[in-house]
Amino acid sequence: MAKSDSFFIRKTQNIDNDNSFNQGSIDLGAYVDALGKSVMRIHNIAVAFTDSNGKAIDTAAEAVAQFQLTTQSQGDIVLASDKSLIASGMVVADGAGGVPTYISHDADILPQQWTNGYLVGVEQIYLGGAASTGFAEDVYVSLVLECTVETMTSNAAMALALSQQ
Repeated sequence: MAKSDSFFIRKTQNIDNDNSFNQGSIDLGAYVDALGKSVMRIHNIAVAFTDSNGKAIDTAAEAVAQFQLTTQSQGDIVLASDKSLIASGMVVADGAGGVPTYISHDADILPQQWTNGYLVGVEQIYLGGAASTGFAEDVYVSLVLECTVETMTSNAAMALALSQQ
């Protein structure tokens, strides 16, 4: 497979603070073309949960926020066993009023690195998430994806794309 230099894709999604699921899409049409034998490999994902300015999120009580990156549009959070899931993560915060006194990601350890990367054959992926009312303000999840573009045979690229739809 031919490989390109790595590049970075960035996306921020407001996941609110009302327990509802919120999702946005990431257009990969410039990188992925299954008919043209072009696929994208995600090597690493850096994740940040912040307020709208990139700062720490204030809490009003115990709070939880989670995100997922998928190859299919979703209506809610999916299990790790869902075939469309690329990566997911969760943070749990504790503290009343202001910056949390305790934050943990042990409920979902934010898996974001793979030995050989994660191949994507679809032209859109989806960043979604939800945050609880324990946060005193909207929660924003931001991702930075380190990627490369590769070529596959047209049959292999099409099979990958179909398996991810």
